[in-house]
Amino acid sequence: MSERVAQPATSETKNVEMWFDPSCPWAWMTSRWLKNVSEVRDVNITFHVMSLGVLNEDKDLPADYRAHIDEAWGSARVALAVEEAGGKEALDKFYTAYGEAYHVGGNHDRRAVAQQAVAAAGVADSVLEAYDGGEIDARLRASHARSQEVVGGESGTPVVSFDGKRGYFGPVITPAPKGEEAGQLFDGLYALGQVDGFFELKRARHKGPDFS
Repeated sequence: MSERVAQPATSETKNVEMWFDPSCPWAWMTSRWLKNVSEVRDVNITFHVMSLGVLNEDKDLPADYRAHIDEAWGSARVALAVEEAGGKEALDKFYTAYGEAYHVGGNHDRRAVAQQAVAAAGVADSVLEAYDGGEIDARLRASHARSQEVVGGESGTPVVSFDGKRGYFGPVITPAPKGEEAGQLFDGLYALGQVDGFFELKRARHKGPDFS
């Protein structure tokens, strides 16, 4: 574990919110970057659930990607059910366990991975009933809508916001920076997030997910 870098005495805890869909590898790496940031900066991270299923339900997608997106509903539903049952700490534990099995471990049986992650979160197995939908879908849509409201328009996952202000899609990074590199990236993005007129910074992506 990296040593926390000493911060000026006048520094205050920075609050970071991130919206994720458990099935998205890019969101997973952003979340791990934020976890690494917490080791070197004074930050409070809160995770929320958004849904690639909701985002893409009315879109004309290639058949293989449509199947992937349709299957993403279940994990997002369970993630939200975990949060409702056990709070933010349980959601954090669920997401870590889910990502380590699904993204890093390569187990793509999402129902089985969700079951494993629920056990790690320490909540009742009954939350797994949400996997196939029902009343929770309305609440998942509401959580997803909040992510879109924060970013100001339609956006994929991840969505990150700083200190309760406007949100942004991204950052999209691979692999997740560690140590002081993670902290420096955070410092820069936090500074950009304080500029009211800042909207976008982007370049072509030429790498796939690197979970190392």
